[in-house]
Amino acid sequence: MAAAPLLPAQLLAATGEGVFGVDIRGRCTFINPAGARMIGLPAGTIMGRNMHALTHHSHADGVPYADADCPIFRAFRHGTGCRIDSEVFWRQDGTAFPVEYTSYPLLGADGQPQGAVVTFVDITERRAATLTLEASHAALEARVRERTQALHEALRQQQALSAHSEQIREQERTRIAREVHDELGSLLVALKLDVKWMEKRLATAGAQTQALHATLQCKCQAMGHLIEQAVDNMGRIITDLRPSLLDHQGLWAALEWQAQECADKSELRLHWDGTLQDTPAPAGRFAMGVFRIFQEILTNVARHAQASELHVQLLCQDRQLQLRVSDNGRGMEQRDWQAPQAYGVMGMHERARQLGGLLHISSQPGQGSCLHLQVPLPPDPETAP
Repeated sequence: MAAAPLLPAQLLAATGEGVFGVDIRGRCTFINPAGARMIGLPAGTIMGRNMHALTHHSHADGVPYADADCPIFRAFRHGTGCRIDSEVFWRQDGTAFPVEYTSYPLLGADGQPQGAVVTFVDITERRAATLTLEASHAALEARVRERTQALHEALRQQQALSAHSEQIREQERTRIAREVHDELGSLLVALKLDVKWMEKRLATAGAQTQALHATLQCKCQAMGHLIEQAVDNMGRIITDLRPSLLDHQGLWAALEWQAQECADKSELRLHWDGTLQDTPAPAGRFAMGVFRIFQEILTNVARHAQASELHVQLLCQDRQLQLRVSDNGRGMEQRDWQAPQAYGVMGMHERARQLGGLLHISSQPGQGSCLHLQVPLPPDPETAP
């Protein structure tokens, strides 16, 4: 046998949400047991009372809540419903509890509002859970900020260490280059002079030892050629360690010389645009950093570009150094210069960051490559170490 349907009064009594109705003047016309229990009064004592004055009279901070602003009354005054979850209802004992409520107008036969039906639920536990969740989020965000700050600090320290290590390496290169030049260079020059002296003496020796002297003379000539090669190699090693042109004639001349050297060795047509006589050349760490980046760019062009032309533009404007190097080679895809194994490119980026600048790379397969270095000039010319 089917169960008998619940009557409206039974439905109101069975629901766990508070439900009450108000007439056009805001007086309670009905309220279910759950609603009366949450307000803290028997249902019979609530009937006929102004519900706004009874349970919705103040905001959560105690500031009076004008009934003209009440969304519940707005339902029958303007015929519009609402759903609110940011307010409180007040109990008979003077305590408040957060609620989520809806208010919808009751319309008469003529279509005019006759009052409103309000449903509400105590969301104290939900609000507490929300606050707990927000606190957890805030704590998590604080930890993320702390970790991020720690990572930034670690990165800053790593960059400072990298810059310091690079400075130490340059100082060591300078020391080795000077020692090679001063000591090994002097020894090679003295040895070459001695070989030349022996060669001259053997050339004037008597005829009785002509054959032996001719052999020794050939040997001296061969030794002289080897010494000349050693002197040339020593000069190349010294230049790689520390280009003397950078110290003696400055950064601008060193960059132009390096570009010409690369063009000559790789058989490239060089187009140089860098007339900077009016701009004092920076020295020291800045000059060496720019020069090393330029060296690496040219090395990549010589090794990989398969180009026939090299364009170099050097410009100083608004206290910014602009160095643009482009070629008409085979180009490359973005993944090539962003690969984890692209150590040369990573080194150039790191040097640029240490100088406070940026290195931008643009390239397409078959369309050549362009590398643009932009770094702020130091306030005053540095003194080379």
